[in-house]
Amino acid sequence: MEAERRPAPGPPSEGLFADGHLILWTLCSVLLPVFITFWCSLQRSRRQLHRRDIFRKSKHGWRDTDLFSQPTYCCVCAQHILRGAFCDCCGLRVDEDCLKKADKRFQCKEIMLKNDSKVLDAMPHHWIRGNVPLCSYCMVCKQQCGSQPKLCDYRCIWCQKTVHDECMKHSLKNEKCDFGEFKNLIIPPSYLTSINQMRKDKKTDYEVLASKLGKQWTPLIILANSRSGTNMGEGLLGEFRILLNPVQIFDVTKTPPIKALQLCTLLPYYSARVLVCGGDGTVGWVLDAVDDMKIKGQEKYIPQVAVLPLGTGNDLSNTLGWGAGYAGEIPVAQVLRNVMEADGIKLDRWKVQVTNKGYYNLRKPKEFTMNNYFSVGPDALMALNFHAHREKAPSLFSSRILNKAVYLFYGTKDCLVQECKDLNKKVELELDGERVALPNLEGIIVLNIGYWGGGCRLWEGMGDETYPLTRHDDGLLEVVGVYGSFHCAQIQVKLANPFRIGQAHTVRLILKCSMMPMQVDGEPWAQGPCTVTITHKTHAMMLYFSGEQTDDDISSTSDQEDIKETE
Repeated sequence: MEAERRPAPGPPSEGLFADGHLILWTLCSVLLPVFITFWCSLQRSRRQLHRRDIFRKSKHGWRDTDLFSQPTYCCVCAQHILRGAFCDCCGLRVDEDCLKKADKRFQCKEIMLKNDSKVLDAMPHHWIRGNVPLCSYCMVCKQQCGSQPKLCDYRCIWCQKTVHDECMKHSLKNEKCDFGEFKNLIIPPSYLTSINQMRKDKKTDYEVLASKLGKQWTPLIILANSRSGTNMGEGLLGEFRILLNPVQIFDVTKTPPIKALQLCTLLPYYSARVLVCGGDGTVGWVLDAVDDMKIKGQEKYIPQVAVLPLGTGNDLSNTLGWGAGYAGEIPVAQVLRNVMEADGIKLDRWKVQVTNKGYYNLRKPKEFTMNNYFSVGPDALMALNFHAHREKAPSLFSSRILNKAVYLFYGTKDCLVQECKDLNKKVELELDGERVALPNLEGIIVLNIGYWGGGCRLWEGMGDETYPLTRHDDGLLEVVGVYGSFHCAQIQVKLANPFRIGQAHTVRLILKCSMMPMQVDGEPWAQGPCTVTITHKTHAMMLYFSGEQTDDDISSTSDQEDIKETE
């Protein structure tokens, strides 16, 4: 009976058919997501190529963004967008699908105007509708602009003034643009047009042309290193293009400073200012280009140089009152205001000549230009180790905090190894031709500026000892010694003083034996037996900003006043 109730087995083809269905569905479930992913990546790459083609042919400075930082509306379709593209010259913001339409419909900032005499003396506003800055106010009714959740109100891309839609209809259609708050820093398009015409007519009297812009006109040239410090340079370039004429903005990784500074020769004598956005190395690069201008006989066009510190150390910018490091804590507009308020001062520049022993007649001495300091010993060793590892993996050294942590690691390592010990037995030191007896040191530092090691006032030190403050324009160098890496760390946290060797106009150091690490303004190398001679080279015209002072600056200023009173 049980055998009769048991169902008879089906034919073999039905089992195979079921297995085939299972295999088919398994393949579909595996291959379909792979196909969809591949198709999406293909479409994405096509869109990227399409955008790059538009970007390359466009006169706008388009940049992609995955998320706008504030509520944003497309200037073409007026729809709310989260991602898309924006022009870092005029501030236009559009959806990805509207790029072509925006490129045809809207004109970007013109760095030069057409040669029309009617527009050279007075330039009309260039209005862009929508996406006005937060907390902006109408220039007519003085009420807040851009407060409605839609594409509304206007902004002039030159003077940055904003106006309501209704106010625009009533009174502003034909008003001329005065370039707003930063008119004394902007190179007007009409000026460049006139210069171009004068050069065709073989005229070079730019003073008459500049007199129309007023005596307060001090045009500013921005030189930014997009690779310095925390890689903020690229974003800063766009923010400066919004506020100034794009022709004034240069990325030194693409346009060398010596080429960018030729714009100064189109400006009136001694009128130009330069803002260097980068570390101390970038500042030195720009000052070298300024020296090249002197060699070419362009002394009358030498600009005054200000600094926006983006590097790791930034000791020169700290000395000149620009701070120890910029991280976006103040808006770019405030940076420009600080430049307008800054005062001109001189900075000593020194020639460091390194002559290898035994090769006086065969090799030319190596020459460096020093703005900050020269050193031999543990701090140069830390810089050399850091530099070697950054060359191998530059992407890992994009954070200022991480960079300082790496310096701390190498300093701790040297405390245990002491690679630079017995330096006093390996070197001879002469100050203004007189030999100096040295104690048991591991390092010697020759200072031109007040700050060293990322914000430490090395020469003044701490405690009740009164030492004259360092000056960067007196033609004197301060020479100090350190007993090791641990001593350097104590000095930086104000727990110890350096060993002050003296001041001199000329410093000569003879390395008698072995290899020692050396550095000039953070550029390190390993050096064998040699003679190092440091002599005065020239002066650089810098800009000093006194609006923000650190506690060290205030205490140092008060100390200097006390010394003057006692004298």
